[in-house]
Amino acid sequence: MKPIVSIIMGSTSDLKVMEGACNHLEKLEIPFEVNALSAHRTPQQVLDFAKEAMGRGIKVIIAGAGGAAHLPGVVAALTPLPVIGVPIKASISMDGWDSMLSMIQMPPGIPVATVGMDNSTNAAILATQILGVADEAIMTKVIEYKNSLEKKIEKANADLAEIKTWRMKTN
Repeated sequence: MKPIVSIIMGSTSDLKVMEGACNHLEKLEIPFEVNALSAHRTPQQVLDFAKEAMGRGIKVIIAGAGGAAHLPGVVAALTPLPVIGVPIKASISMDGWDSMLSMIQMPPGIPVATVGMDNSTNAAILATQILGVADEAIMTKVIEYKNSLEKKIEKANADLAEIKTWRMKTN
């Protein structure tokens, strides 16, 4: 089995956040790889990774980083593949805003699709939507997942209707 999504992060301290992406791809049975790469500490490895990713069959890259968070942008500059950035509120971060701004303020021609702070699950969902455009089986899984979200809300409303604690509650 060859990976079609690559999940990369600045260091393994980011794994706790990036597990959401791993779990979602696992749930949808999308093959992926996970690596730690640092734009600052291992620049040659980042260069090699980005240049070789497409040739290895990778279709989408999810890149999580905290602090200065250059990893997604550097990778996006080096590959034609879509890069989804996950800003991480790291211990060295300024409430995560440094990470967020490093990803959303990319120069023209070097886009990084950026999800919310610490939200690697949304990055994986976006990756599967991108993949699903060209793969009917993946799109079917995306649709099933989206339908499950609707069912969660329907159940939540049914549960809320059962609450009789408040005298003035009308539903």
